Amino acid sequence: MRVGIGYDSHRLAEGRRLVIGGIVIPFEKGLLGHSDADVLCHAIMDAVIGAVGLGDIGRLFPDTDPRWKDAVSTELLRYVVDLARMNGYAIAWIDATIIAERPKLGPFRPAMAAGLAGALGVEPSAVSVKAKTNEGVDAAGRGEAIAVHAVALLERVRR
Repeated sequence: MRVGIGYDSHRLAEGRRLVIGGIVIPFEKGLLGHSDADVLCHAIMDAVIGAVGLGDIGRLFPDTDPRWKDAVSTELLRYVVDLARMNGYAIAWIDATIIAERPKLGPFRPAMAAGLAGALGVEPSAVSVKAKTNEGVDAAGRGEAIAVHAVALLERVRR
């Protein structure tokens, strides 16, 4: 078994769609980034990459590379899962916590978990998505950004 920890945050900005966990969330702002800025997918990708020992998403998908401009993060997540498999590991469990004051994300958590499960190639019961506020503290608490902490448990696949 291997464990990886992931973290990501993105600023909220006018004129962008808010995409979290592959789901478009109705909101007046979206996350700013080179790709679709899906902060949940990015944190999970970092956790998976870390568990396998392949660095981080900035190394695999640099924001200086035009190939990743407006990339769909669930597709990048599928690629990361394929990398893990090529290195002999499969996803056993994902646990992630989204930190956002607004919008309220509770109603979207089941759809996020189901969509992530599809991208990860696991059952929805192997994906836990939680949403918390930051009680007004820091950029996430002031509603300027959204952050995510994620943990990935990978198991060695017998060949």
